[in-house]
Formats: sequence, C-alpha cells, structure tokens
Amino acid sequence: MALQFISHSNGVHAYADGIELALKGGCRWVQLRMKEATDAEFVAEAKKVKALCEEYHAVFIIDDKVNLVRQTGADGVHLGKNDMPIDEVRRILGPEYIIGGTANTLDDVERLYRAGADYIGCGPFRFTTTKKNLSPVLGIEGYRKIIRGMRQRGIVLPMVAIGGILPDDVRAIMGTGVSGVAVSGAVLTAGNPIGETQKFCRLVESATE
Repeated sequence: MALQFISHSNGVHAYADGIELALKGGCRWVQLRMKEATDAEFVAEAKKVKALCEEYHAVFIIDDKVNLVRQTGADGVHLGKNDMPIDEVRRILGPEYIIGGTANTLDDVERLYRAGADYIGCGPFRFTTTKKNLSPVLGIEGYRKIIRGMRQRGIVLPMVAIGGILPDDVRAIMGTGVSGVAVSGAVLTAGNPIGETQKFCRLVESATE
C-alpha cells in the first residue's frame, strides 16, 4: 500500500481510465471515488475497475458505498469522517474485507484504531481541489506530531498521507514515518500519467530503503 491512487474525473480521463493509467504505471492499490454518482453509475464503473485490478493483481477499494462492496467485488471500503462508523461497517462486512478511515488529528487516529480500521488515510498534506470540505492542512510537521503521538499511545496502524502531494514532497513525507502516500490530481494532470505514476513508485520505494 506504499502508493495509493484515488480516482477522480477531470474532464480528460474518466474514472476507470484514470485508474488504468495508474495501474500501468505500477500502482497496485486503487480507490474508486465517485461522490456524485448514483449506485447504478458506480457499479457500472466499478465492474471495469474490478477487471483491471484482477489483470494487474491490484487491491481494489471503493469509497464510502458500504452497500456496494460485495456487489462490486471490491476488496474493501474507505470511509470518510462523516461516513458510516467503522465498527458498524465491520459488523456488516466481517473480518475478510479491508476497511480504511480518514483522519486529520491524533484523536481521529485513535478513534479509528479502536473501531477496528485496517489503515488510515491522513491529511490533507496541503490544499487540494480534488476534495470538498477540506480539513485543516497538516504539512510535514503535522505528520511528525501524529506519528509521534501514535508511538506514545501504542497505536500500530498503517498510515497513508494524502492531499495535494507532488513528487518533490515524497521523501520528506515518508521521512515522517508514514507507510505510504496517496495521489490523484498529480497523476491525472500530468502530461504523461503513466510516467508520473512510475516516478511516484520509484520515489516511495527509494524512501523506504
């Protein structure tokens, strides 16, 4: 899960098309995020993504739509701060599915940890236009404080940094102790999305050596 790709449609690449570009670039953990879609629209796109993830042996996570996890064949679901509580979702889905949660503070992290989250998406690193109702920006020091607090509280949980991350940010972010980074706009707005994903993969891998 060192590099995650989160989909969005930017008028150039559709959701599944963007995910395919990220997979071709070496990303092996993708999240289908379609906030404004109907269930029917979501399922139609998810079927394309599921087939791609099987082809590339990638983990397939869907955003928010707990009711569609089994129908889409997803490996799990990611829940925002205002979505269904993780412990309730765990009762619905059982232990075999991956459940991630969004955090912005150490208290968020502890709450998700105690509720049974498998990983945390923590951010935003900086301001980003790909998400509405943005939480306060964390920056490098924000991640350092949260990771330090997790160690003090005995919380062991993979954490992925998210929010406006660019290639030049990766080494410093990974140096805070997070497990990985999530990208979206930086890949889809690049002139060569496949090459940009490859760059992110190399940077994350070198930062963990």
